[in-house]
Amino acid sequence: MSPAARKRIRKVALPPGTLVYVGAERAEPVRISVIHYDADRIEQRQVASAGEAADFRGRPGVAWINVDGLHQLEVIEELGRRFDLHPLVLEDIANTAQRPKLEDYGQSLFIVVKMLTWNDQAARVESEQVSLILGQDFLLTFQERPGDVFDLIRDRLRNDKGRIRRMGADYLAYALLDAILDYYFTVLEQIGDRIEILEDLEVRNPRPETLREIHRLKREMITLRRAAWPLRDVVNSLERGKNSLLREDTGVYFRDLYDHAVQVIENTETYRDMLSGLLDLYMSAVSNRMNEVMKVLTIIATIFIPLTFIAGIYGMNFEFMPELGRPWGYPAALGVMALVALAMLIYFRRKKWL
Repeated sequence: MSPAARKRIRKVALPPGTLVYVGAERAEPVRISVIHYDADRIEQRQVASAGEAADFRGRPGVAWINVDGLHQLEVIEELGRRFDLHPLVLEDIANTAQRPKLEDYGQSLFIVVKMLTWNDQAARVESEQVSLILGQDFLLTFQERPGDVFDLIRDRLRNDKGRIRRMGADYLAYALLDAILDYYFTVLEQIGDRIEILEDLEVRNPRPETLREIHRLKREMITLRRAAWPLRDVVNSLERGKNSLLREDTGVYFRDLYDHAVQVIENTETYRDMLSGLLDLYMSAVSNRMNEVMKVLTIIATIFIPLTFIAGIYGMNFEFMPELGRPWGYPAALGVMALVALAMLIYFRRKKWL
Protein backbone atom coordinates (compact mmCIF):
# COMPACT_ATOMS: atom_id res chain seq x y z
CA MET A 1 0.00 0.00 0.00
CA SER A 2 1.35 3.44 -0.92
CA PRO A 3 2.00 6.07 1.79
CA ALA A 4 -0.73 8.28 0.29
CA ALA A 5 -3.24 5.42 0.54
CA ARG A 6 -2.30 4.82 4.17
CA LYS A 7 -2.85 8.51 4.92
CA ARG A 8 -6.28 8.40 3.27
CA ILE A 9 -7.16 5.46 5.50
CA ARG A 10 -6.16 7.51 8.54
CA LYS A 11 -8.69 10.15 7.49
CA VAL A 12 -11.54 7.68 7.88
CA ALA A 13 -14.03 8.74 10.60
CA LEU A 14 -12.09 11.92 11.42
CA PRO A 15 -14.17 15.08 11.95
CA PRO A 16 -14.71 17.30 8.89
CA GLY A 17 -11.96 19.87 8.53
CA THR A 18 -9.24 17.69 10.07
CA LEU A 19 -5.96 18.34 8.29
CA VAL A 20 -4.17 15.24 7.03
CA TYR A 21 -1.57 15.66 4.32
CA VAL A 22 -2.21 13.17 1.53
CA GLY A 23 0.68 13.21 -0.90
CA ALA A 24 4.30 12.29 -1.48
CA GLU A 25 6.67 12.51 1.46
CA ARG A 26 8.90 15.59 1.30
CA ALA A 27 11.73 16.81 3.47
CA GLU A 28 12.45 20.25 2.01
CA PRO A 29 10.95 23.25 3.82
CA VAL A 30 7.84 24.95 2.50
CA ARG A 31 8.57 28.05 0.43
CA ILE A 32 6.27 31.06 0.53
CA SER A 33 6.56 33.80 -2.07
CA VAL A 34 4.57 37.01 -2.32
CA ILE A 35 3.99 39.31 -5.27
CA HIS A 36 2.15 42.49 -4.35
CA TYR A 37 1.34 44.87 -7.17
CA ASP A 38 -0.88 47.56 -8.58
CA ALA A 39 -0.81 49.56 -11.81
CA ASP A 40 2.22 51.63 -10.72
CA ARG A 41 4.46 49.38 -8.64
CA ILE A 42 5.30 45.79 -7.79
CA GLU A 43 6.99 44.10 -4.85
CA GLN A 44 8.22 40.51 -4.93
CA ARG A 45 9.86 38.63 -2.09
CA GLN A 46 10.29 35.33 -0.31
CA VAL A 47 8.87 35.37 3.22
CA ALA A 48 9.79 33.22 6.17
CA SER A 49 6.35 32.57 7.65
CA ALA A 50 2.67 32.51 6.84
CA GLY A 51 2.09 35.43 9.18
CA GLU A 52 4.54 37.60 7.28
CA ALA A 53 2.78 36.73 4.02
CA ALA A 54 -0.62 37.54 5.52
CA ASP A 55 0.55 41.04 6.40
CA PHE A 56 0.22 41.95 2.71
CA ARG A 57 -3.54 41.52 2.95
CA GLY A 58 -5.41 44.80 3.12
CA ARG A 59 -2.77 46.87 1.39
CA PRO A 60 -3.82 48.75 -1.75
CA GLY A 61 -3.37 46.53 -4.79
CA VAL A 62 -3.38 42.75 -5.29
CA ALA A 63 -1.42 40.24 -3.22
CA TRP A 64 -0.50 36.93 -4.82
CA ILE A 65 0.75 34.53 -2.14
CA ASN A 66 2.15 31.26 -3.45
CA VAL A 67 2.98 28.28 -1.21
CA ASP A 68 5.27 25.54 -2.57
CA GLY A 69 4.74 22.44 -0.42
CA LEU A 70 1.77 21.14 1.55
CA HIS A 71 3.50 18.83 4.01
CA GLN A 72 3.86 21.46 6.75
CA LEU A 73 0.26 21.70 7.88
CA GLU A 74 0.94 24.52 10.33
CA VAL A 75 1.58 26.84 7.37
CA ILE A 76 -1.82 26.00 5.89
CA GLU A 77 -3.50 26.41 9.27
CA GLU A 78 -1.90 29.81 9.84
CA LEU A 79 -2.91 31.11 6.42
CA GLY A 80 -6.41 29.74 6.94
CA ARG A 81 -6.67 31.61 10.23
CA ARG A 82 -5.31 34.86 8.82
CA PHE A 83 -7.54 34.79 5.71
CA ASP A 84 -10.68 33.42 7.41
CA LEU A 85 -10.78 30.26 5.31
CA HIS A 86 -13.32 27.53 5.94
CA PRO A 87 -11.89 24.36 7.60
CA LEU A 88 -13.13 22.25 4.70
CA VAL A 89 -11.04 24.37 2.34
CA LEU A 90 -7.92 23.68 4.39
CA GLU A 91 -8.72 19.97 4.43
CA ASP A 92 -9.09 19.89 0.66
CA ILE A 93 -5.81 21.77 0.16
CA ALA A 94 -3.90 19.15 2.13
CA ASN A 95 -5.57 16.30 0.25
CA THR A 96 -3.77 16.11 -3.11
CA ALA A 97 -6.20 13.49 -4.45
CA GLN A 98 -8.95 16.05 -5.02
CA ARG A 99 -10.99 16.19 -8.19
CA PRO A 100 -10.88 19.58 -9.99
CA LYS A 101 -13.73 21.64 -8.61
CA LEU A 102 -15.03 25.11 -7.72
CA GLU A 103 -16.65 26.04 -4.42
CA ASP A 104 -18.15 29.40 -3.52
CA TYR A 105 -17.73 30.43 0.12
CA GLY A 106 -19.18 33.92 -0.29
CA GLN A 107 -16.11 35.98 0.61
CA SER A 108 -13.81 33.68 -1.35
CA LEU A 109 -13.76 31.21 -4.22
CA PHE A 110 -11.94 27.92 -3.82
CA ILE A 111 -10.64 26.34 -7.03
CA VAL A 112 -8.83 23.02 -7.40
CA VAL A 113 -7.17 22.12 -10.72
CA LYS A 114 -4.55 19.68 -11.95
CA MET A 115 -1.38 21.16 -13.42
CA LEU A 116 0.02 18.81 -16.08
CA THR A 117 3.54 18.87 -17.49
CA TRP A 118 5.44 16.57 -19.82
CA ASN A 119 8.56 14.82 -18.52
CA ASP A 120 10.87 14.37 -21.52
CA GLN A 121 13.24 11.98 -19.76
CA ALA A 122 10.54 9.60 -18.55
CA ALA A 123 8.25 10.37 -21.54
CA ARG A 124 5.22 10.62 -19.29
CA VAL A 125 2.65 13.08 -17.96
CA GLU A 126 3.27 14.49 -14.50
CA SER A 127 0.29 15.75 -12.54
CA GLU A 128 0.28 18.16 -9.62
CA GLN A 129 -2.63 19.59 -7.69
CA VAL A 130 -2.91 23.37 -7.54
CA SER A 131 -5.38 25.04 -5.18
CA LEU A 132 -6.43 28.65 -5.72
CA ILE A 133 -8.31 30.82 -3.25
CA LEU A 134 -9.61 34.03 -4.76
CA GLY A 135 -10.47 36.91 -2.46
CA GLN A 136 -11.36 40.53 -2.97
CA ASP A 137 -7.77 41.76 -3.17
CA PHE A 138 -5.70 38.58 -2.88
CA LEU A 139 -5.05 35.25 -4.49
CA LEU A 140 -3.62 32.28 -2.59
CA THR A 141 -2.09 29.40 -4.53
CA PHE A 142 -0.94 26.13 -3.02
CA GLN A 143 1.30 23.71 -4.93
CA GLU A 144 2.67 20.31 -3.99
CA ARG A 145 6.30 21.10 -4.89
CA PRO A 146 8.47 23.91 -6.27
CA GLY A 147 8.34 24.53 -9.99
CA ASP A 148 5.28 25.47 -12.00
CA VAL A 149 4.07 26.89 -15.31
CA PHE A 150 3.60 30.45 -14.03
CA ASP A 151 7.00 31.95 -14.92
CA LEU A 152 5.55 33.88 -17.88
CA ILE A 153 2.86 35.31 -15.60
CA ARG A 154 5.53 36.51 -13.17
CA ASP A 155 7.47 38.07 -16.04
CA ARG A 156 4.38 39.91 -17.22
CA LEU A 157 3.81 41.24 -13.73
CA ARG A 158 7.44 42.37 -13.32
CA ASN A 159 7.67 43.96 -16.76
CA ASP A 160 4.21 45.55 -16.67
CA LYS A 161 3.18 43.80 -19.88
CA GLY A 162 -0.47 43.87 -20.82
CA ARG A 163 -3.44 44.58 -18.62
CA ILE A 164 -2.56 42.17 -15.81
CA ARG A 165 -1.18 44.91 -13.57
CA ARG A 166 -4.26 47.08 -14.08
CA MET A 167 -6.80 44.34 -13.43
CA GLY A 168 -7.81 42.76 -10.14
CA ALA A 169 -7.22 39.43 -8.45
CA ASP A 170 -9.88 37.75 -10.57
CA TYR A 171 -7.92 38.47 -13.74
CA LEU A 172 -4.79 37.06 -12.09
CA ALA A 173 -6.75 33.87 -11.33
CA TYR A 174 -7.78 33.73 -14.99
CA ALA A 175 -4.17 34.19 -16.11
CA LEU A 176 -2.97 31.32 -13.92
CA LEU A 177 -5.76 29.01 -15.13
CA ASP A 178 -4.98 29.98 -18.70
CA ALA A 179 -1.29 29.10 -18.20
CA ILE A 180 -2.26 25.72 -16.74
CA LEU A 181 -4.61 25.02 -19.64
CA ASP A 182 -1.99 26.04 -22.22
CA TYR A 183 0.29 23.31 -20.91
CA TYR A 184 -2.48 20.80 -21.55
CA PHE A 185 -2.00 21.61 -25.24
CA THR A 186 1.75 21.07 -24.84
CA VAL A 187 1.14 17.64 -23.33
CA LEU A 188 -1.30 16.80 -26.12
CA GLU A 189 1.26 17.82 -28.74
CA GLN A 190 3.84 15.47 -27.21
CA ILE A 191 1.35 12.61 -27.14
CA GLY A 192 0.27 13.37 -30.71
CA ASP A 193 3.90 13.20 -31.92
CA ARG A 194 4.33 9.80 -30.27
CA ILE A 195 1.11 8.54 -31.81
CA GLU A 196 2.46 9.44 -35.26
CA ILE A 197 5.69 7.56 -34.52
CA LEU A 198 3.71 4.53 -33.39
CA GLU A 199 1.65 4.61 -36.60
CA ASP A 200 4.83 4.46 -38.68
CA LEU A 201 6.22 1.62 -36.57
CA GLU A 202 3.04 -0.40 -36.90
CA VAL A 203 3.02 -0.05 -40.65
CA ARG A 204 6.69 -0.97 -41.05
CA ASN A 205 7.38 -3.47 -38.28
CA PRO A 206 4.89 -4.04 -35.44
CA ARG A 207 6.64 -5.38 -32.36
CA PRO A 208 5.63 -6.17 -28.75
CA GLU A 209 7.39 -2.95 -27.66
CA THR A 210 4.94 -1.01 -29.80
CA LEU A 211 2.01 -2.64 -28.02
CA ARG A 212 3.46 -1.75 -24.62
CA GLU A 213 3.91 1.88 -25.72
CA ILE A 214 0.29 2.04 -26.88
CA HIS A 215 -0.96 0.80 -23.50
CA ARG A 216 1.31 3.27 -21.70
CA LEU A 217 -0.01 6.19 -23.74
CA LYS A 218 -3.59 5.06 -23.06
CA ARG A 219 -2.84 5.34 -19.33
CA GLU A 220 -1.43 8.83 -19.88
CA MET A 221 -4.61 9.79 -21.72
CA ILE A 222 -6.65 8.62 -18.75
CA THR A 223 -4.67 11.02 -16.54
CA LEU A 224 -5.27 13.85 -18.99
CA ARG A 225 -8.96 13.05 -19.32
CA ARG A 226 -9.49 12.98 -15.56
CA ALA A 227 -7.98 16.44 -15.33
CA ALA A 228 -9.58 18.02 -18.42
CA TRP A 229 -13.25 17.07 -18.05
CA PRO A 230 -13.75 18.48 -14.51
CA LEU A 231 -11.67 21.55 -15.43
CA ARG A 232 -14.19 22.37 -18.14
CA ASP A 233 -16.95 22.35 -15.52
CA VAL A 234 -14.86 24.61 -13.28
CA VAL A 235 -14.31 27.16 -16.05
CA ASN A 236 -17.97 26.98 -17.06
CA SER A 237 -19.00 27.78 -13.48
CA LEU A 238 -16.59 30.72 -13.40
CA GLU A 239 -18.00 31.99 -16.70
CA ARG A 240 -21.64 31.71 -15.66
CA GLY A 241 -21.27 32.33 -11.95
CA LYS A 242 -22.62 35.47 -10.34
CA ASN A 243 -20.16 36.48 -7.66
CA SER A 244 -18.96 39.86 -6.50
CA LEU A 245 -15.37 38.60 -6.72
CA LEU A 246 -15.68 38.17 -10.50
CA ARG A 247 -16.03 41.44 -12.32
CA GLU A 248 -18.13 41.69 -15.45
CA ASP A 249 -15.24 42.72 -17.67
CA THR A 250 -13.35 39.56 -16.69
CA GLY A 251 -16.17 37.29 -17.84
CA VAL A 252 -15.15 37.51 -21.49
CA TYR A 253 -11.75 36.05 -20.63
CA PHE A 254 -13.34 33.11 -18.84
CA ARG A 255 -15.49 32.50 -21.92
CA ASP A 256 -12.32 32.29 -23.99
CA LEU A 257 -10.85 29.95 -21.36
CA TYR A 258 -13.92 27.76 -21.63
CA ASP A 259 -13.39 27.46 -25.39
CA HIS A 260 -9.82 26.30 -24.74
CA ALA A 261 -11.05 23.73 -22.23
CA VAL A 262 -13.54 22.35 -24.76
CA GLN A 263 -10.78 22.15 -27.36
CA VAL A 264 -8.55 20.24 -24.95
CA ILE A 265 -11.33 17.73 -24.31
CA GLU A 266 -11.99 17.29 -28.03
CA ASN A 267 -8.30 16.67 -28.70
CA THR A 268 -8.14 14.29 -25.76
CA GLU A 269 -11.05 12.24 -27.06
CA THR A 270 -9.57 12.27 -30.57
CA TYR A 271 -6.24 10.91 -29.34
CA ARG A 272 -8.00 8.28 -27.22
CA ASP A 273 -9.84 7.10 -30.33
CA MET A 274 -6.60 7.13 -32.30
CA LEU A 275 -4.87 4.99 -29.67
CA SER A 276 -7.76 2.55 -29.71
CA GLY A 277 -7.45 2.46 -33.49
CA LEU A 278 -3.71 1.87 -33.17
CA LEU A 279 -4.40 -1.06 -30.89
CA ASP A 280 -6.76 -2.55 -33.46
CA LEU A 281 -4.24 -1.81 -36.20
CA TYR A 282 -1.51 -3.58 -34.25
CA MET A 283 -3.65 -6.68 -33.77
CA SER A 284 -4.57 -6.64 -37.49
CA ALA A 285 -0.94 -6.18 -38.53
CA VAL A 286 0.19 -9.06 -36.33
CA SER A 287 -2.64 -11.23 -37.65
CA ASN A 288 -1.82 -10.35 -41.27
CA ARG A 289 1.83 -11.06 -40.66
CA MET A 290 0.95 -14.44 -39.19
CA ASN A 291 -1.30 -15.14 -42.17
CA GLU A 292 1.55 -14.38 -44.57
CA VAL A 293 3.84 -16.74 -42.69
CA MET A 294 1.20 -19.45 -42.67
CA LYS A 295 0.58 -18.94 -46.40
CA VAL A 296 4.27 -19.42 -47.21
CA LEU A 297 4.50 -22.50 -45.00
CA THR A 298 1.32 -23.91 -46.56
CA ILE A 299 2.66 -23.42 -50.10
CA ILE A 300 5.95 -25.09 -49.16
CA ALA A 301 4.11 -28.00 -47.57
CA THR A 302 1.78 -28.30 -50.60
CA ILE A 303 4.74 -28.46 -52.99
CA PHE A 304 6.41 -31.18 -50.96
CA ILE A 305 3.30 -33.36 -50.64
CA PRO A 306 3.57 -34.92 -54.19
CA LEU A 307 7.34 -35.04 -53.88
CA THR A 308 7.02 -36.95 -50.64
CA PHE A 309 4.50 -39.26 -52.33
CA ILE A 310 6.93 -40.08 -55.16
CA ALA A 311 9.83 -40.55 -52.75
CA GLY A 312 7.63 -42.78 -50.58
CA ILE A 313 6.75 -45.08 -53.48
CA TYR A 314 10.36 -45.51 -54.51
CA GLY A 315 11.31 -46.13 -50.94
CA MET A 316 9.25 -49.33 -50.80
CA ASN A 317 11.24 -52.58 -50.50
CA PHE A 318 9.70 -54.48 -53.43
CA GLU A 319 11.76 -56.41 -55.95
CA PHE A 320 9.81 -55.52 -59.07
CA MET A 321 9.40 -51.76 -59.39
CA PRO A 322 9.57 -49.58 -62.52
CA GLU A 323 13.01 -48.32 -63.56
CA LEU A 324 14.85 -50.05 -60.67
CA GLY A 325 17.22 -51.74 -63.05
CA ARG A 326 17.80 -48.71 -65.26
CA PRO A 327 20.93 -46.58 -64.78
CA TRP A 328 18.96 -43.37 -65.41
CA GLY A 329 16.07 -44.27 -63.06
CA TYR A 330 17.28 -42.15 -60.18
CA PRO A 331 17.81 -38.97 -62.25
CA ALA A 332 14.44 -39.61 -63.92
CA ALA A 333 12.68 -39.68 -60.54
CA LEU A 334 14.39 -36.45 -59.50
CA GLY A 335 13.42 -34.83 -62.79
CA VAL A 336 9.78 -35.78 -62.31
CA MET A 337 9.85 -34.25 -58.82
CA ALA A 338 11.37 -31.03 -60.19
CA LEU A 339 8.73 -30.80 -62.94
CA VAL A 340 5.93 -31.34 -60.45
CA ALA A 341 7.31 -28.63 -58.15
CA LEU A 342 7.75 -26.19 -61.08
CA ALA A 343 4.24 -26.84 -62.35
CA MET A 344 2.77 -26.14 -58.91
CA LEU A 345 4.74 -22.90 -58.58
CA ILE A 346 3.46 -21.73 -61.98
CA TYR A 347 -0.08 -22.61 -60.96
CA PHE A 348 0.23 -20.71 -57.65
CA ARG A 349 1.64 -17.66 -59.46
CA ARG A 350 -1.25 -17.62 -61.95
CA LYS A 351 -3.69 -17.79 -59.01
CA LYS A 352 -1.77 -14.86 -57.45
CA TRP A 353 -1.11 -16.85 -54.31
CA LEU A 354 2.55 -15.88 -54.56
